Amino acid sequence: MPLTAKSPTRLHVLQNFSLIAVSILAIPLSTIILFISLAIDSCTRISLSKSLSRRHPRDNRKPRRQSPACLAPKTILVTGVGMSKGLFIARAFHAAGHIVIGADFEPHSLPVCGRFSRSLTRFYRLPSPASSPPSLPKDEKGEKEDDEMVYTQKLLQIINTEKVDLWISCSGVMSAVADGFAADAISRHTKCIALQFGSQLTRTLHEKHSFISNTRSLGLNVPETHLVTSIESAMQALDVLGAAKTRYILKSVGVEDSVRADMTLLPLPSPAATRAHLIAARMSPDRPFVLQRFVRGEEYCTHAIVVRGHVVGFTACGSAELLMHYKPLLPNDGIFKALLEYTEMAHTAVVNFGDDGLGMVNAYLSALSISPSHSNSHSPVFVSSSTTNHYWIGHDLITRLFLPHLIFIFTGKGSWAYIFASWREFAQHVLYWRDPTYQLWDPLPAWWLYSVYWPCMFLLTIVTGKWWSRCNVSTGKIFRC
Repeated sequence: MPLTAKSPTRLHVLQNFSLIAVSILAIPLSTIILFISLAIDSCTRISLSKSLSRRHPRDNRKPRRQSPACLAPKTILVTGVGMSKGLFIARAFHAAGHIVIGADFEPHSLPVCGRFSRSLTRFYRLPSPASSPPSLPKDEKGEKEDDEMVYTQKLLQIINTEKVDLWISCSGVMSAVADGFAADAISRHTKCIALQFGSQLTRTLHEKHSFISNTRSLGLNVPETHLVTSIESAMQALDVLGAAKTRYILKSVGVEDSVRADMTLLPLPSPAATRAHLIAARMSPDRPFVLQRFVRGEEYCTHAIVVRGHVVGFTACGSAELLMHYKPLLPNDGIFKALLEYTEMAHTAVVNFGDDGLGMVNAYLSALSISPSHSNSHSPVFVSSSTTNHYWIGHDLITRLFLPHLIFIFTGKGSWAYIFASWREFAQHVLYWRDPTYQLWDPLPAWWLYSVYWPCMFLLTIVTGKWWSRCNVSTGKIFRC
């Protein structure tokens, strides 16, 4: 079970020190892999250079797969390169022969792994826009707007300085609305194309109750959802809804780590227990929640590239509440066809394009076509046929190799059969799956992520006393208790 805010401080400290120790112990091996990768890549580059020199004595440039979507290389700005999704997109554009500018937030001035990628011509640190619930007191709203303005001005500065042709936003949910405001400003003041919804649509899709209302207005099926802003309104709603024997979950309208993973089914067996749960949520008009019907069944996530209202690139895979293993659905799968719909923002599922990165790049570059007919509804949708599965070795090292054994020793839960099955799964992932952070020609981001970034994040947690319940290796995000 993950630790919570009520867990003893000593357990939080032990958890963080243990993870730091594992990271330090792994540094020698990860450093050996780093230097071997660099040596192999250097030999490959020299071999290719000599081969090219024999064919074209006057041209020693490294050959690249040039994207047919445009004759000349374009300058692409990718924000969120500290996350696997942004890093994957940046590498794909670099491999296709384009100039890639990377940018990301770096809380506590701790460099993100994407900063060190060979795919980037330059990297910029972005100021963090304020992240807060949708309803705020006037003075806090003013501060948030000021932060969003500084963030937007920085993006405009980068775009004008680097003469960016296309901005692909891969930032996280905390800056989604700020990215929408930035997209509005970029479209007004520059010639850069922003593959990001504007502020109004982004806010509509970002907040749970407005997303549901908008989806319902389109005639699509949605789970029953009710906006609640007080304990009494929630109790009244559950009194009515509970009569139908239907269960609901309470979800914050805003993005709040402390309640994000709470999947308690309501109403509870007694009104008193239900009320106690609602009191703990601390809902108010300034901190609204939604009661949403709990729907059982398989979950899926998608990454869609949408240009002028039409899907031009698409991939999908099975999902989970905290997804760390990506197994792509194939285009001939019935579920894949049914899921062909857009998503609000870039998703880590983009790694499912795998070795089909060039096709993904061409789909993105269709946004630069002058004629809207180049991306009309009759254009074929690029779908990946990649069968590569993805995992993150840092996550599996803990959850598949160490935890099953430790839990069995200290609590008696589990069995040796389960432990061996977990170890076998870890070995299969290492041998046959792919960690998207690592590439043979670009190994430094993976080394930095596991050897520097995460140990520093755990150390900062101990210093600040801001404990966490879960962490997502693919996004570099810690979920606070």
